[in-house]
Amino acid sequence: MPVLNRIASYAEEMKTWRRHLHAHPELSFDCHETAAFVTARLTEFGVDEIHGGIAKTGLVAIINGQRPGPTIGLRADMDALPILEATGMPHASTISGRMHACGHDGHVTMLLGAAKYLAETRNFAGRVALIFQPAEEDAGGGQVMVREGIMDRFAITEVYGLHQEPNMPLGWFLTTPGPFMAAVDTATVTLTGKGGHAAYPDICTDPIVPMVGMVAALQTIIPKNLNPLDEAVVAVTMIHAGTATNIVPDTATFCATLRSFSPDVRQTLKRRVLEIVEGHAQAYGVTARVDYDWGYPATVNHPRETAFALTAARDVVGENVDGNWPRDMSSEDFSYLLEARPGAFLFLGTGPGPGLHSATFDFNDEVAPIGSSYFVRLVERAQPLS
Repeated sequence: MPVLNRIASYAEEMKTWRRHLHAHPELSFDCHETAAFVTARLTEFGVDEIHGGIAKTGLVAIINGQRPGPTIGLRADMDALPILEATGMPHASTISGRMHACGHDGHVTMLLGAAKYLAETRNFAGRVALIFQPAEEDAGGGQVMVREGIMDRFAITEVYGLHQEPNMPLGWFLTTPGPFMAAVDTATVTLTGKGGHAAYPDICTDPIVPMVGMVAALQTIIPKNLNPLDEAVVAVTMIHAGTATNIVPDTATFCATLRSFSPDVRQTLKRRVLEIVEGHAQAYGVTARVDYDWGYPATVNHPRETAFALTAARDVVGENVDGNWPRDMSSEDFSYLLEARPGAFLFLGTGPGPGLHSATFDFNDEVAPIGSSYFVRLVERAQPLS
């Protein structure tokens, strides 16, 4: 089965929705206008229930099937990024310094397209819970929605999501069972010594020298402490120290991102960061504070649900699927939903173009009917009437 004809027939309407959302981006949990737009469309479609105010601006909508059964969850994230748009498109952001540079406008559109079709046809048993989530980019809105009880409140038994991906084959679905996207943690290290005149280093305690040693030593964690088959990243991404060439500063700070797939590797990374920082601090006579932020956990696909999701994808795009796609070092707070319920997360290729989080990125509207049809097939296959 290719893209559903009914969904293809309102592709232009979906494009209008998407471009409206693109022109009106909102950040983090402050997705008030976006939630209002989604609520208005869902009301037009005649969904059975709309529950707002979850994780501040998130919402869950319910569509009932033709007979009793379980509830399947489908999720789209809604938030944009603090980026000044440079696409020059007629539908470019109307708010300076904000843009949909990660395609969440497309994700919302694809779930709305599925909602319209499912509310019209109801060719399924049980219920569909449509999850429109804020704050994927920065604050773990998925975790907040789970903590606020959406899985139990709406009796969701399994959950599915997708992310459009530029520079991957147009219309292909890509995923893998097990760990698919990385856990991401952040270490912020602040070193305190004794500043003074740079002409007299002997009466100062320079925090820059131990910082340089720490940064270099962190690069030994992966080759020297992990199995070569373990996949991980340790990258120092910020360094701040000093104000002038003739002053030894009192403090120096650096930040590192740490990415991994297994809980054991994740713990090893933290342990080695703390040991390296402590050892260098003692050796050079400075004090060190490590603020270690546990970020999003790894996005781990459940094997049975991943196989099922790929079957639903084949209904739409034939053999244009890859169920053994390499793991991805980026992170995704859909991980919290997969910790709470079985399910799967897939990439949907959108073809060549600027990458995610780029000021020139724009969602490819051609793939919206594909994503909507995939969501529909998940529901109709998971909860058939016959």
